[in-house]
Amino acid sequence: MGYRVFHELRRYAFGGQRVIPSLDGLRAISIACVLLAHLTGTRGFPLSSTVFYRLGEFGVRVFFVISGYLITSILLEEWRRRGGLGLGRFYFRRTLRLMPAAYVLIAVVGLLSAQGLLRLERGDFLFAATYTMNFWEGRGWPLGHLWSLAVEEQFYLLWPLTLLRRTPSRTPGLLLGILALAPVARLASPYVGPAFNFVVWADTLATGCLLALWRERLHVHPLYRRILGSRWFLAVPLAALAANYIPSTKVTWLLGATVMNVAIALSADWAMKNEASPVGRALNWPPIAFVGVLSYSLYLWQQLFLNRYSASPLCAFPLNLVLTVLAAMASYLLVEAQFLRLRARVERRHRAAGTSVASPQPLPSPVLAGARAVDG
Repeated sequence: MGYRVFHELRRYAFGGQRVIPSLDGLRAISIACVLLAHLTGTRGFPLSSTVFYRLGEFGVRVFFVISGYLITSILLEEWRRRGGLGLGRFYFRRTLRLMPAAYVLIAVVGLLSAQGLLRLERGDFLFAATYTMNFWEGRGWPLGHLWSLAVEEQFYLLWPLTLLRRTPSRTPGLLLGILALAPVARLASPYVGPAFNFVVWADTLATGCLLALWRERLHVHPLYRRILGSRWFLAVPLAALAANYIPSTKVTWLLGATVMNVAIALSADWAMKNEASPVGRALNWPPIAFVGVLSYSLYLWQQLFLNRYSASPLCAFPLNLVLTVLAAMASYLLVEAQFLRLRARVERRHRAAGTSVASPQPLPSPVLAGARAVDG
């Protein structure tokens, strides 16, 4: 009975949309890594080791792999059902899911900065508002974390168009090319400034996309099935974590990032396939799953309070964590849920009228069946 509140909180925003097993739990792990990294060093927090700092980027990497898988699954499911991709519908849904809450944060930070309560670097506001923060290396703390949202939005813009133009049967080759190119781009990035700041993360997203495109075929491949079924599979997520701590930056850029990406994708696939296992049950436990549902809200607002450079009492543990959760809940209930419910109403009206938000554009190759998608 006590868990019903978590189901109702999710349902309040997302209605009866299907849930992919374990993905919300993996999101919970991702945001926990970010929160721990940013809590470390804040006044009153008992952990101070710099080891925890690197968990923040690792958590973002998990988000990116999940995002690549989820968005590709959504697109493949639409193709299966409708014989094409409705790009207008996709962009409409992504816009109402993500942008309102982000712009509320940007507006609040702007007001606090105008009152002298926060310090923004010149350019922060513009780059944040245009989703190009990943190309602004002089970003400050309050809005600096929006670099990852910028990478996501650029992916949302480019990937459906690429999938439409090349078709799913031809995109794996392109994605494998990205996996090969990205390590070289990372090595070159110090010499070209921010020019490669999307490319250096593109392979993380591409790994999730490949999992969605190949998952059915992988599940019937004997070697892949043996890997997922091995009693030693725990070595895979441990390898991902170990690769995050390779002491050489160049080795991480050239090899470690790829190891992390592939190991995270394998771990996500294992978790989705083994939802009835003890680990799967833990990932799908309603309180943990709801943390995953709230992860976007938590990520948006944590930067204001988890600031190790601030002397404000609002940034001291444990008050900073409490304020982060309260701000995230307010964002989820008052902003995100309202726009998601608006989105659902608009789509219901269009369905009732016998139309769609945007008609699908047909694709010429066979449908890849079996993708199960949920918005989030």
